[in-house]
Amino acid sequence: MFPDLSTADEDGLLAIGGDLSTNTLNLAYRSGIFPWFSGKTPRWYSPDPRFALFPGELVISKSMKQVLRSGKFRFTTNRAFGDVINHCSRTPRNGQPGTWITSDMIRAYVKLFEEGGAESAETWMDGKLVGGLYGVRVGKVFCGESMFSHASNASKYAFIHFVHLLVTQGIELIDCQVYTPHLESLGARMISRSVYLDYLKK
Repeated sequence: MFPDLSTADEDGLLAIGGDLSTNTLNLAYRSGIFPWFSGKTPRWYSPDPRFALFPGELVISKSMKQVLRSGKFRFTTNRAFGDVINHCSRTPRNGQPGTWITSDMIRAYVKLFEEGGAESAETWMDGKLVGGLYGVRVGKVFCGESMFSHASNASKYAFIHFVHLLVTQGIELIDCQVYTPHLESLGARMISRSVYLDYLKK
């Protein structure tokens, strides 16, 4: 069991420690909580407000529309989950000295994927994986975890196609967890934790 969400600190930190079993991960996501790592210890977060995207508010720039029509990339889902999460763990990020996606996290999410609890979206160019993202579906919410890009616009390409696919499958909210300019440019915005929990309950 996790502590009451109201006990989270101003950064959203709710608890420290515990395991990364699929049961724990499933309980966390159903409760509006997600893990990050600090050293070798998992930390569990539930920020308020929370960064999220309503699919109907997805923003696609004119230049990105041209990329989508170009035929440069190919989109798939769940074809290379392990490769996607490994690329996410190794891709340098501005303002971050290292990665929170540890080997323990990778093993845990790969197992979750094998049990049908996690998903990935991929962008391919000339047969090579050049972008993608992964996350966890909870009812009508998709909880995005991380994305990577090894070619210009590759992660946006996967994200946009995946959002369109999720809408056809009944997803009403994309959880982006915490603010990034990249996702803000695609239409994500802050919502209260209570609103987020309402969507989870659906």
